[in-house]
Amino acid sequence: MKEFKDKVGFITGGASGLGFGLAKVFTEAGSKIVIADIRQDHIDEAMEYFKGTDASVHAIKLDITDRKAFARAADEVEEVFGCPPELLFNNAGVNTFGPVEATTYDDWDWVLGVNLYGVINGITTFLPRMIKAGKGGLLYITSSGGGLMGSPGCVAYSAAKAAVINMAESYRMGLQHYGIQVAVCCPGGIKTNIGESAKIRPDHLKNSGYIEDEKVINALNNVYEKVGIDPYELATIVKKAVENDKFYILPPGMGRELVEMRNKELLDSIVDAPPMTPEEMEKMAEGWSYMKDVGGIKEDLDWVKPAPPRPMGPPNIKDKK
Repeated sequence: MKEFKDKVGFITGGASGLGFGLAKVFTEAGSKIVIADIRQDHIDEAMEYFKGTDASVHAIKLDITDRKAFARAADEVEEVFGCPPELLFNNAGVNTFGPVEATTYDDWDWVLGVNLYGVINGITTFLPRMIKAGKGGLLYITSSGGGLMGSPGCVAYSAAKAAVINMAESYRMGLQHYGIQVAVCCPGGIKTNIGESAKIRPDHLKNSGYIEDEKVINALNNVYEKVGIDPYELATIVKKAVENDKFYILPPGMGRELVEMRNKELLDSIVDAPPMTPEEMEKMAEGWSYMKDVGGIKEDLDWVKPAPPRPMGPPNIKDKK
């Protein structure tokens, strides 16, 4: 995607951190932006910033774990701008830190509810509308370097971020014939307020195994301030990557050494075996071909359009000959 002028964008977590950076960068490129955020104080601050610009920005207070609220937000976008978004930025996230063995059900439910199901809710709400509009577009997800490797200090966060990377890979393969580009960003750290996540943790999910007091919040804010990338700088990197049709976006701070270390461990773990013969590859491809009869679509899903034949399983192994 090269042109962003007059395109409507929807950004979760759009009033602070990377979301606010994305709002700045894409309004500067001429996009009409909807900022969706759970914190009204952050929304007010963001909208105050845009008062001094000629940007077209609309704000919606939104809890991304609330599917009914998401549906109302989608209706509001169309009422304000006359169409669904063409740029969908699934960016909002929370985190909490503590030993893996101290993680409670509430820790899992809260972190996955926002970081995984919040993304699911955004995509499932908007994607049918985007497809029906027929304009193509961008489906973007903010993951994390934590999604590329586990962490004993934030297991729920890393698990959720790994899941959305996998989701993005699946949507990338499945949405090509709609002209919808997919991108996933895996930063190592951002100068943002994610360290204050505990302040918006809902009361019914506060039974954490971790300490989440002001001392911890201040320490996290100091860490992100020292090691994180500037949100506007990262948003600029995201825009450039989208322009160049990049799928994975690994900005500075997500060290090459860490990625190489993980990939080397995966490669070294492959069971040593002789290369498959052409006959064996043909047999495997034939087996997966039966998947063409799986995954039928109900008639009432009127936005789903026939796609060119593609495997429901792994990429066609015959292409690797």
